[in-house]
Amino acid sequence: MKIDTQIEFDKIKKLWKEQAVTEAAGEQIEAAGIILSELELRKQLRDTTNSKKLIEKLGTPPLQSLSELREIIALAGKDGCLTPYQLERVEKGLVAIRRLKEYLARGRQLENPLAYYEENLQVDEELREEISRQIRGGAVDDYASRELYQVRQKIVRCEEEMKQKAEQVMRTNKDCMADNFCTIRNGRVCVPVKKDCKLKISGSVVDKSATGSTFFIEPTGVAKIYEELQLLKISEENEVYRILYTLSAMVATAEAMFLEAMELMERLDFILSKGKLSLQLDATEPHINTERYLVLKDARHPLMNPEVNIPLQFELGRVARGVVITGPNTGGKTVAIKTVMLNCVMAQCGLHVTCGEADICMNASYLCDIGDGQNLSENLSTFSAHIKNVLEVLSAVTENSLVIMDELGSGTDPTEGMGIAIAILEELRKSGALFLVTTHYPEVKEYAKKTEGVQNARMTFDKETLQPTYRMVLGEAGESCAFYIADRLGMPEAMLRVAIEAAYGADSVKNYQLSEKTSVPANAPEHKKTSARIVKQKANKQKTELSEKFRRGDSVMLYPDKKIGIVCEGVNEQGCLRVQLPNRKIWINHKRVKLLVAAAELYPEDYDFSIIFDTVENRKIRHDMERKYTEETIILEKQ
Repeated sequence: MKIDTQIEFDKIKKLWKEQAVTEAAGEQIEAAGIILSELELRKQLRDTTNSKKLIEKLGTPPLQSLSELREIIALAGKDGCLTPYQLERVEKGLVAIRRLKEYLARGRQLENPLAYYEENLQVDEELREEISRQIRGGAVDDYASRELYQVRQKIVRCEEEMKQKAEQVMRTNKDCMADNFCTIRNGRVCVPVKKDCKLKISGSVVDKSATGSTFFIEPTGVAKIYEELQLLKISEENEVYRILYTLSAMVATAEAMFLEAMELMERLDFILSKGKLSLQLDATEPHINTERYLVLKDARHPLMNPEVNIPLQFELGRVARGVVITGPNTGGKTVAIKTVMLNCVMAQCGLHVTCGEADICMNASYLCDIGDGQNLSENLSTFSAHIKNVLEVLSAVTENSLVIMDELGSGTDPTEGMGIAIAILEELRKSGALFLVTTHYPEVKEYAKKTEGVQNARMTFDKETLQPTYRMVLGEAGESCAFYIADRLGMPEAMLRVAIEAAYGADSVKNYQLSEKTSVPANAPEHKKTSARIVKQKANKQKTELSEKFRRGDSVMLYPDKKIGIVCEGVNEQGCLRVQLPNRKIWINHKRVKLLVAAAELYPEDYDFSIIFDTVENRKIRHDMERKYTEETIILEKQ
């Protein structure tokens, strides 16, 4: 039984999970279930209440997912070198921890118990400041160290000097240049030289144009500076790695602090997500008892619009351990039993409930049978599915269970269904469990009225407006109001009177106040709705006539060639027939064929036309097939 799906607790979990920030908290929410320890449950509910108060006073907590940091810290712990990007992630994590610590510190002024988690949050400010000073924009900053700053200044000067040298060569050899600008080819500063002048410029050819008319030459003076530049870049790279390794070692040293802070942040994220959900649903903290009773005041379904939902007043366990709810089909019986169980499950998971006030008992298990459960792939009808679920419920039920069942005994013969419903109720009563069931059977209402420990309840229905009020009244049995509802939906009065008489007898018809409809005279003609007509295919008279005109074996003349032939196949759908000519058969339209002599005048009745139309070889094979088994095959002539 998929209890979470049937009572829609899976949708509550989805809303709850949306309030979490960290992956660990989301996984914990996904795995959340009812808590069986009273001590643990009361602690979880206190946490939910404290988190709600904290958020109400201080706003949304500055939580952040730090799951990415685990891999980064693990790499640093193995003496790895972190990249500037990874170090920036570390810095952001430190900032997030510091902000949460400050948030909780403000909560301590409110004396909120959750705020004291702040004492376990440690922030390595020295590490954060070092990363912030030395890493910027995804790279090691120029001012990370004096050596790095000096090397990079020299690199800038070398690059500028190389450019000036190249421009000087271009000015000196202006007539040899193919362009007015120097360029960078393969990382080297080059001048564009015409093909005819390449020997006039002292230097190394680095590249040439696609047409071969321009050579890109690195002047000798530029090459010397380039060598010096490469040495400076090696020095720069060494200094960058030194800085990165130093910061990585500092991160590795702070590994324990990071892991403790991340674990605490994930724990707080789970707790605070419950407070956020409580605020979203406008929920309240329930009282918890272990004395097998529950009281819900102004309870509502958490997934329904509060402005539309009618508050439910419900009590179970003190007067009776079981409630049989009756009332109209649209009266909200199913919503009522779902509301009760869903609020109980939420409370036992440590969540607040959508009630004005609630006193809820702890249950060892929650069992239900809701929905028709029809499954064609498993060959289950509605009744079969109900019985299958009911048997599972009865095999698992104990005195510490809460059970709900919808439309008890439905889906089969009413008399037999009623008997099964009473048998199920009796088993639930004997188990000592708390249970709520809905039904339409009058006999079940009588059973609840006479049986100790079982109580009737009804969903009210306004007969004046013919509208359900969605309110529950305990201690009274209700009526299904099927006739009133059918009347409201437009069923003719004559049909309603027949239905009432068939159900309760002729004397009962006058007790029903049906709505006034426009009167129709008894002798008025009956008007029925017109429907689409089915158009049947007409018989092909022409084909019938032609099949009678031309028969197999007829001697015919083909026009316009006036050839004589014999009909071997009658007229087809296209109006063509097949005619045997000397050495071949052809298809020809019937309009080009004239009957000369009918087959009846040329051949006897039992004449074998295969003599005319089949080959000698095929006739021999067919004759053999009629007498014995043969592997020969008849070759049909291509049409």
